[in-house]
Amino acid sequence: MKILQWLLATTLLGLPWLAQAETTAVSSPLDLTRSWAGHFSLVIIVLVYVGAMIEDLTFLKKSKPMLFGASLIWLAILIVYREHGDTTLAVQAFRDNLMAYMELLLFIMVSMTYLNVMEDMRLFDALRPRLLGLNLGYRPLFWITGLWVFLMSTVVNGLTSGLLMGAVIIAIGRDSPRFVSLACLNIVIACNAGGSFSPLGGISTLFVWQNGVLRFTEFFTLFLPCLVNYLVPACLMYFAVPRDKPEMTSETVALPRGARRIVLLFGLTIVLTVIFDMKLDLPPVAGMMAGLSLLQLFNYYLLSSEAHEVPHHRETTPAATFQEAERIRDERREQSFVLFDQIGRLDWDTLLFFYGAMVGIGGLGFIGYLDAISTWLYGQHSPTLANIMIGLSSAFVDNGTLMFAVLTMHPDLPLGQWLLVTLTLGVGGSLLAIGSAPGIGLLGIAKGQYSFGSHMKWFPAILLGYFAAVGVHFLVNARYF
Repeated sequence: MKILQWLLATTLLGLPWLAQAETTAVSSPLDLTRSWAGHFSLVIIVLVYVGAMIEDLTFLKKSKPMLFGASLIWLAILIVYREHGDTTLAVQAFRDNLMAYMELLLFIMVSMTYLNVMEDMRLFDALRPRLLGLNLGYRPLFWITGLWVFLMSTVVNGLTSGLLMGAVIIAIGRDSPRFVSLACLNIVIACNAGGSFSPLGGISTLFVWQNGVLRFTEFFTLFLPCLVNYLVPACLMYFAVPRDKPEMTSETVALPRGARRIVLLFGLTIVLTVIFDMKLDLPPVAGMMAGLSLLQLFNYYLLSSEAHEVPHHRETTPAATFQEAERIRDERREQSFVLFDQIGRLDWDTLLFFYGAMVGIGGLGFIGYLDAISTWLYGQHSPTLANIMIGLSSAFVDNGTLMFAVLTMHPDLPLGQWLLVTLTLGVGGSLLAIGSAPGIGLLGIAKGQYSFGSHMKWFPAILLGYFAAVGVHFLVNARYF
């Protein structure tokens, strides 16, 4: 609190004479690593990350301290540049960070909107009875759910795919807590591994793709390393899965009109995103926004076609027929979706947290800290060791934030090393339950069955999968080094 009071006082007292500062053009970014602004920014970024990590204890949403901290960092930067008489470079640096975030925000907004619509249309609810209808034991279901999530997370973000399959797992294993614990851990590993070989699979890979470091097709060279990363711990856990069978069910889920076509539209959106990037050299977000327009048009078609299929005029319609038409209209209205309601249901706390993280880390980079870290990390260590260490640290710090920091460092790496850091940052979050969004999400919905402790029991197996994936990457992608 004293630090904040000091900053406020400095700002208010300094503005009059800062306004009279002599204007001198600043031709290159200032090295502020030894200034009060640099030290202040370091303290702030540590405090806000601690605040985000103890969210469950304070009940303060993680985005709030992060947003506040990012604002303070850039306020400190602007004060120093104002003292030197020219804020042009600082303002442009902030705009660059803001533009990078906006591309990320719009991309995720479209993806999550599609997923919210599919969830409302009960496409994911229909999965549980189909799995139970197979009359399989827990061990086959362990593999089916894990492999399904491994593939699904290539196009659906890890948190969403993890929560969706986690809800199915909890319903299937209601009589077997041990199955739920192991299957949830299996899902976390599968989500992180599957999302690491696709530019659409997570925040870190999306950053790499949007920055043009890797092309769309180059991510798929990580398929075998990611598959090994998943299979090594999964094979070891398999023998601990119960041999029992869950009870069968005859339940069926009726899908509303247009549900399957929504899936096709989502697939078309992904295709457009790839074409816009690879053929037209447009940012991937341009293809996603085109896909959002398709969803809007299809929503209009559903609503307008419903209006023409049932009678509207009581005067020309028999009473019984009109009542039946009203009932049908009400049912279809409940089954239809309001597009902007789906956008409003996005996880805005996480999205705003990433704004604060990107802008705050961008501020540290502009101050000069990330160049210093890059010099130490990649200058005094081999790129391989540096990338492995960065991947291990993603068990504690969000991989999207770490990847943004690496990209801001601009290390001079061959393609093979960029693929390596993409791999290690993606799968490193599986080492701890709190190391990735799927793990944190499943900790919330599977309380008492999947926990930090139950995850830690399998830490050696997960670590073995981590290094096995690195070894396979050097083996199959040696030509890129």
